[in-house]
Amino acid sequence: MSFTRLDPTDFVISSDSVVAPAWSNGATILTAFFTSSASTTGSYYIDVYNAAVTTATSSIQFSIAYGHISGLGSAPLNSLVPGNTPTRITFGEYRNLIYGDAESAVNFGIGNTSSVDLIAIPIDRNRYKEGLFPGTFNLALSSSIGKINLTDNSNDVTTITYVDGGRVFDIISGSNGTAANTSLVSGAPAKGYTPSGSYGLYLPDMGLIILNPKALSNNFAGGGLGVTFVTGSTNIASSANKETIFQLINRGGSFQLNSQETISSDYIFVRIKNAEYNYTTNPSFISGSGTLIYSNFINSPQTYPTAVGLYNDNNELLAVAKLSKPLVKDFTKEALIRVKLDW
Repeated sequence: MSFTRLDPTDFVISSDSVVAPAWSNGATILTAFFTSSASTTGSYYIDVYNAAVTTATSSIQFSIAYGHISGLGSAPLNSLVPGNTPTRITFGEYRNLIYGDAESAVNFGIGNTSSVDLIAIPIDRNRYKEGLFPGTFNLALSSSIGKINLTDNSNDVTTITYVDGGRVFDIISGSNGTAANTSLVSGAPAKGYTPSGSYGLYLPDMGLIILNPKALSNNFAGGGLGVTFVTGSTNIASSANKETIFQLINRGGSFQLNSQETISSDYIFVRIKNAEYNYTTNPSFISGSGTLIYSNFINSPQTYPTAVGLYNDNNELLAVAKLSKPLVKDFTKEALIRVKLDW
């Protein structure tokens, strides 16, 4: 078997960004939402599915959790340890994930720079791949008072803000990464915002959406939902606030989100000169005694390569590239084959 050593100039590495719908089965917009009564995680979060859990196509798309800095909104895990509740644990967990510091303030902007509670919507890990794609987040929330369409402000900012969890954008009213083109609501600092700051935080590198409960509780024309959250300490089920958010999403009936990943490709250029690979040890070419079956192959051989094998210095086969059709090769022909390896 003959080999041709590849030169460093035969290798080229390229990277491409691939954007695709985040939801199962390539759904662009999630319009139906389901929960499971059999879940055992209701004290901390509820999972949301794209179909009834009894169907074969059902799978988790995202989850909903409510956190409070003082543990309000749920009963203590142990009655002898007041304040140690699922909501307090949830608040501390997400604050630490976002800022890398359990003491940092959860900042939703002017009107709520140090929030006492938060709503976390982590996207299922299988859904967002390397990260979420900014500008594709569109979520409709609807209550008995009104309806709002939320997006991130990635198209409105010129400087990206970073926290310990990566890039962070404000969630505002609008669509496709741009604030709604409407007049300012009374008391709001900018278009798309509320008197209680932004509607939340969008962290694409973590696949995480954080909503601002105070903003959702507002009741004003053009952007208020008037949502009431349970903040007592006797809510044993600890699911009321999460169910409230689920109903807002369910009534809205539209959740659009795209994932993003970088595909790196290694292009290898295999150059076959006219004098190379014109003979073969294939039984159709050479007899069992080692002689050519057809005498005219002595001076005018012809082969039909169908694949390229890539080997290391120990002659170990690392990869095989299949040609779409056999390549006719003889002394009058040269070939340049480009092999693409994705990783």
